[in-house]
Amino acid sequence: MGRTQSHQGKEQGERKSPRKFFADELVRKREAAGLTQQAVADALLTSPQNVAHWEAGRRKPQLDDAKRLDELYGTDGILARMREELDEDKFADHFEQAAELEKLALGIRVYGATLVPGLLQTSDYARAVFRAGTPNYTAAAVERRIDNRIERSTLLDDADAPEMWALLDESVVLRRIGGGAVMAEQLRHIAELGRSGRVRTHILPFSHGAHALLESMVVLMRFSDAPPVAYVEGLRTGQLHDDPAVVLACQASYDLALADALPVEASLSLLEKAAEEYAHDRYARPWQG
Repeated sequence: MGRTQSHQGKEQGERKSPRKFFADELVRKREAAGLTQQAVADALLTSPQNVAHWEAGRRKPQLDDAKRLDELYGTDGILARMREELDEDKFADHFEQAAELEKLALGIRVYGATLVPGLLQTSDYARAVFRAGTPNYTAAAVERRIDNRIERSTLLDDADAPEMWALLDESVVLRRIGGGAVMAEQLRHIAELGRSGRVRTHILPFSHGAHALLESMVVLMRFSDAPPVAYVEGLRTGQLHDDPAVVLACQASYDLALADALPVEASLSLLEKAAEEYAHDRYARPWQG
């Protein structure tokens, strides 16, 4: 069902993320109360710049601040409840739309520059990534993120799963995330997905040198009844593109890099050999000879 449904690009682009909706509500409630940003800042003992950041969605107020805003605006706790729900968001704001489109895609091509792409991650690998990248998260928050990530990957088990290609830089294989056992399990998982035919995997070897995707992490998605899109991600940022020129440029870069990659069988063999070495805690490229 999912793969035959249109993603309705324009409507997706116009839909507000939870954070944007909350930010707009902050503006609306303040204006309804007849207050300026300066007046709010004075009441909460903060700066008007901070209030502006909240209302632009660049920062989230602390829960205590949201409760004080409710008192100031007379909004009966609604802002505090909305603020709490933001912490339950499944995905980062910049990735929310892309995550929804994954479910509708007929085909997905992903490139991993330094990390295993989310759809292919094991829970232990994801846990190590989240703990390193978000050290301020509680254990419960980390586990929620892991559950969300693993839930995403179940689309590969569907009878109508999208055709998926994974292009991985060799640095993904070499970066020892979570320890030898975690890496062994992760690399075996990717190899098994490849052997089962669910994911077509290619490795870009260091020996090739420069390639067309050195500077970006990219996901390309195509649909049965809607134009393709490209999602490009950086540190704490991401952008979903539906402009045909941008999507074509991303596809061209992906194709160029793919042409420089190892064939499928050689790639899967490399993953399996590396997994075996990691299992014995030897990981300094011994499988390369």
